[in-house]
Order: sequence, then structure tokens, then C-alpha cells
Amino acid sequence: MSAPLAIHATRLRFAYGDDFSMDLAPFEVSEGARVVLHGPSGCGKSTLLNLVAGALVPDSGTLQVCGTDLAQLSESQRRAWRVQNVGFVFQDYPLVDYLSALDNVLLPYRLNSALKLDASAKTRATGLLETLDLADKLGRRPEQLSQGERQRVAIARAVVTQPRLLLADEPTTGLDPERSTAVLDLLDALVAEQQLTLLLVSHDPRVQARFEQALEMGAP
Repeated sequence: MSAPLAIHATRLRFAYGDDFSMDLAPFEVSEGARVVLHGPSGCGKSTLLNLVAGALVPDSGTLQVCGTDLAQLSESQRRAWRVQNVGFVFQDYPLVDYLSALDNVLLPYRLNSALKLDASAKTRATGLLETLDLADKLGRRPEQLSQGERQRVAIARAVVTQPRLLLADEPTTGLDPERSTAVLDLLDALVAEQQLTLLLVSHDPRVQARFEQALEMGAP
């Protein structure tokens, strides 16, 4: 029996005025899958992540994510859906300078009323940081952390809300091979532990080789 679908897309089209347009062939991603998006610069990889997250809406075609047709939701409904279902890992791992590592991980709960900051959320955040070898760094601000430690805090923040879908946009760009491998190993472990679906953008063939499924996007 095949796994349920996390993403089902048919003839997606999206354009930014006359400057950019993207047309995609139909594709599907099963729940729990690990998929890498690759293609030339400017082909729309990051745009596709934003469509999957509901931050953008396709001009035509259908897109169902985790069983929801995002085009049928209002902007506020999509925002609430995104908070509850999607985690983001960005290339530059942005953290809030004046917050501790623990408070950075808990930041989604303070920004979104759809999430409840209760004892279980705090326990989960603390547990994630302990799992990521940051148990002694809970109270440190980003400036007191190494680059690798900041990366781990940002990744913990992306998964603390227990999303169904994890989106990663070039998370290993600018990293040396050893650190790149460490980041990917960490994402793999969290995906397996929390049974997430991972959609990751990368132009690096070494990264692409680690993935069981690839979606190649064409030139803009």
C-alpha cells in the first residue's frame, strides 16, 4: 500500500509580472519522503517552497499540501495552516540577537496565537536542544554561540512545533564539506525521529546524492 501524499501538484504556474514565470510538470511527494529540489539559479526553487508553504498562491493549477488545497484558503487561513504544519530552515539561520538559545527555539509560540506556549512546548524545546548537544547553552545568546551551534538552534526552532513538512532552502551553502555533512545528518535524524516530510533546495551534487527522490527544475 502506497504512503499518503504530502504534496500533490498539477500543472502549477506562477509569475511575478513580466519578470519571472514558472511552469511545473505534475509531481507528487509521499508523506515521510526526503526530496531535493535542484536546477539552475533563477528557475524558481525558492518560489516553489513558498508555494508549498502557502506564502504564495499559484496563478493556475492545483496544489494540495498535507491534504489541504491551499488556494481555497484565505491569507489568514493559510498563515494559520503554515504555523501548524510547516517548519523552515534557511540558508543564513537567522536568530534574534537578544534572545537566549531556548527563547529563540520558542519564538514561533510567541509570534503566533495559533500555537500554545505551554509546559509541553517548553519541555520539547529543552529536549531538542539537549539532543543537539546544547544542554549547557540554553541561556546563551547567539553572539555567545559558534556558527554550528547557531545552526542547531535554528533547526530546533524549525521542528519544535512538530510540523508535518520541513522546508530547507540551501541550508548547506557556504559550509565546508564536514559541516555540510553534519547539518544534513542532523536533518535526516530529525526527519526520521519526528516522521517529517523533507523538501530541500540545493545546487550541490554531493547533497543531491544523499536524497532518495529529486525534482529537477528547468531554466527560467
